[in-house]
Parts: sequence; C-alpha cells; structure tokens
Amino acid sequence: MEQIELTVETRTTKGSGAVSRMRRNGIIPAVIYGEGNKPQTVQLAEKDFDRVVRQHEASSAIYHVQVFEGGKKQHELTALLKDTQYDPVSDRVAHLDFMHISMDKEISIKVPVVLKGTAIGLKKEGSTLEHMIRELEIICLPKNIPAHINVDITKVDTHVSIHVRDISLGEGVRTKMDPDATIVALVFSNREVEAAAAEGAPAPELEVTKEKPKDPAAAAAAPAAGAKAAAPAAKPDAKK
Repeated sequence: MEQIELTVETRTTKGSGAVSRMRRNGIIPAVIYGEGNKPQTVQLAEKDFDRVVRQHEASSAIYHVQVFEGGKKQHELTALLKDTQYDPVSDRVAHLDFMHISMDKEISIKVPVVLKGTAIGLKKEGSTLEHMIRELEIICLPKNIPAHINVDITKVDTHVSIHVRDISLGEGVRTKMDPDATIVALVFSNREVEAAAAEGAPAPELEVTKEKPKDPAAAAAAPAAGAKAAAPAAKPDAKK
C-alpha cells in the first residue's frame, strides 16, 4: 500500500464566492472527517495534489496529512481520499473529501480491478470481452489495502467466466460482494449467434399458442344468424 505525505492548511473561508476565488488562485478546498471528530475544513495547493496524482495511485493510497495553521503545524493524521469532485466545465479538481482512519481498525474501501493477459475466447470471430465489475469493495486493515486487484483472464472462453469467488484478494482482505457476481465474461454479437444456429446449433424452442376451439353450439348458430341478416336485403320493394 502506497503512503503519501501531504500538507494542508486550515480554512476559515466560507461562501461560494470566496471558494470560487480560491479555485481560481490554484487552491483546492477540502474537508477531513471521521474517527468521531468534528469535520475540519482545510485547503491545499492544486499543484501539490496534481503531483500526487501523477506519481501515485492516489485513489487507494494512505495519506499522512500534516495540518498547518498560520504557518505552524497543528497536528497530523492518517487518512484516505474518499471522494474527488471535478468542475463540470474545466474538469479541474473542485473539492476533496478525506476520511480520518486508524491503522488498527478495519475499513471498507473500493479498489480497481485490473485485467491481466488475453482471453483465449477472443480468437473466436465476433467475440467481445465484457468487463462488468471495475471496482471491488473490500474490507481490511489499512496496511493490507492493495493498490489494485489483478485478474488473470487468459482462460476466459465461451463457457468460462470469472466471478468474485474465483479471485484471490490477498491475506487479511475480504469482501461482502456477491460471490456469484460476474467480473469478466465473453459475449458474441447477434449475427454470430445466428450464424452458429444456421450451421446446425439447436434452435431455441418457440412457444406455440393454439387457437381455442369454438363452442359447437355457437358455431352451428352462426350460419343461421347470417341467413337472417341477409333476408331483409332479399325482400322485394313494397311500392312495386
């Protein structure tokens, strides 16, 4: 697990206007919460966080945060980055949420699922690999958090998929996700499925709905009713 040193400053600025000016000046507003403490508003330089993102897998790293106020160090804590908000127009980081953690208490965190290798089934015409679960929620001590979970897909074929129960999470790591949930599977286009059926594959069974037999009495009465309906048309003109 990567561990990152990060320095932040306490923040007293409030209001959307003041926060917008901070962002224009290259400052990211943030909040630190957790461990039963009152949420603390802080700020950090955008260039410092950009450096962290470039050099580390920041999403699942442990942050050793040093909190300063007026140039003086107040305290330090261990935290995880729980949420990153982006500006919808500029796509720059708009806000960060850090969660204060204890190194001797288990936590729940999502880590990325990384596929390794090439599925043997992709050699078949019309096949596509579908990556259904891209993040896996795990539970473990902070020191056991993996940067990512590797999944070997080389054996994935027409009838061979990979489920949550099939992957190794590492020592001291578990998940509450459904063990039958599919992580990776091979799919085919409809055209290829139709071609396979034309070559002799069993066709799907179709449900045949038979028309309900008519009531014999009603069937016999129908011609009589028709005859009565036709009688007025055959009646000669009374005036003639």
